[in-house]
Amino acid sequence: MTTQSNRPTSPHLQVYRLPLTGIISITHRMTGVMLSAGLIFFVAIVSSVAGGAASYATMQALAGVWLVKLIYWGFLYALFFHLCHGVRHLIWDAGRSFDRDTMDRYALIELGCSLALTLVTLIVF
Repeated sequence: MTTQSNRPTSPHLQVYRLPLTGIISITHRMTGVMLSAGLIFFVAIVSSVAGGAASYATMQALAGVWLVKLIYWGFLYALFFHLCHGVRHLIWDAGRSFDRDTMDRYALIELGCSLALTLVTLIVF
């Protein structure tokens, strides 16, 4: 026996669209995890320097692989994105920019700045 209910149902993932600030918030958490994982790679680099010339040469060869370079640039983007989002949180801590239009505008600025900082680092270094 089935009974119909007039209660509303939750929106499905195919229907519900996260706002930009929600996507940015989730991405901020993901980049934090990526930065934590990247620190393990950083410790490996420092350990190879401390291990002597042969160990450092092995690490240099590994750093030349295209996949490792891609991971490196992803780590840098995560660092800059996390930094820009942290600045946004400082603005929020001051009690500013809580209306939807400003939050969306700041989210786009945050994405643009993090990408620009990554590209400037790519060009300079």
